Amino acid sequence: MSTNAKGPTDFGEWPARPTRSEAEEAVRTLIRWAGDDPAREGLIETPARVVRAYEEFFAGYLLDPADVLAKTFSEVEGYDEMIVMNDIRFESHCEHHMVPIIGKAHIGYLPNRRVVGISKLARLVEIYAKRLQIQEKMTVQIADTLQAVLQPKGVAVVIQASHQCMTTRGVHKPGAGLVTSRMLGAFRDDASTRREFLGVIGMTGSGGLSNT
Repeated sequence: MSTNAKGPTDFGEWPARPTRSEAEEAVRTLIRWAGDDPAREGLIETPARVVRAYEEFFAGYLLDPADVLAKTFSEVEGYDEMIVMNDIRFESHCEHHMVPIIGKAHIGYLPNRRVVGISKLARLVEIYAKRLQIQEKMTVQIADTLQAVLQPKGVAVVIQASHQCMTTRGVHKPGAGLVTSRMLGAFRDDASTRREFLGVIGMTGSGGLSNT
């Protein structure tokens, strides 16, 4: 499974990453496009600030999600019940308009002799969130990575998020949210297991879920 872990240079013939100075000049161009003067006092340091912010926003390209899950624990005294971590807050950016996606992820899995530290689940969400994203793709990436690395009996991922590409521009519908889900293994095949997970995360039914 490809996790697109490293960065732009891994995507086929995609050109090498621009230099910091090239990135800052691109910001100056956008400021001029917006109708302002990048040389005025209030904006003169903005290109450098934006580039530093982008380093934080898109740090996920430099990390391999599978590496985060590499350390697992097998001494769990036979524990084989559902493990759920809910309300994992994240901030991402829409790949269509490069504006924020803000939401929370819920992750569940049925272990198959191995478990992973709970902080690693949050870290997995963070890595995929800190990339240009669409919510559906991010949901699949998180679930499929967990399934591939841990090989559990099943994985469930539900993401709820607000997209500023439709709340602050375009149709301007503040308060609207999108819910997506990915169910694998026992969560897909066994309705009672799926219901149990949805109950744990506070979603008593499957209405409103976009299953990817």
